[in-house]
Amino acid sequence: MTENQQLLPNAGVVPRLAAMIYDGLLLFALLCLATLLAVLVTGQIDTDIPEASSKVMHKADPLLSGWGFQLYLLGVVMGFYSLFWRKNGQTLGMQAWRIQLQNAEGGKPGWGQCVVRCLAAIVSIGAAGLGYWWIWLDKENRSWHDRLSGTTVVRLPKRGRARG
Repeated sequence: MTENQQLLPNAGVVPRLAAMIYDGLLLFALLCLATLLAVLVTGQIDTDIPEASSKVMHKADPLLSGWGFQLYLLGVVMGFYSLFWRKNGQTLGMQAWRIQLQNAEGGKPGWGQCVVRCLAAIVSIGAAGLGYWWIWLDKENRSWHDRLSGTTVVRLPKRGRARG
């Protein structure tokens, strides 16, 4: 770990939640595209439906209404986070709020850490958000999924603006 990485403070709840809101907007668009792709692949779009029958509810294809589809969407979300974290330790929302995910050595997390972190975050949220609120009780501002994955989220310093 370099001296600079040791001096970075761990991020608190507010910047993490703000980054999650930013990322949530991106994820909404990504999940819409992923759903459209699934609908196209399963042939669920029928443009030749008569006007009268378009008001009738049609049973959705089992591929789009069961656990398989939910797992597909979960994979899209986990892929989104894991790819960004693995690439540079930040999602776009994290970049906007100057926070970064690091492993114990101050570097980018590994693939295993990213997957464990995603799965543990589901538990953190599923327990009424306690895994996130735990940050306020933790001396190091670490959530449950930070601890379980061996990662931490740090606050990056402001960059100096170039004068022109």
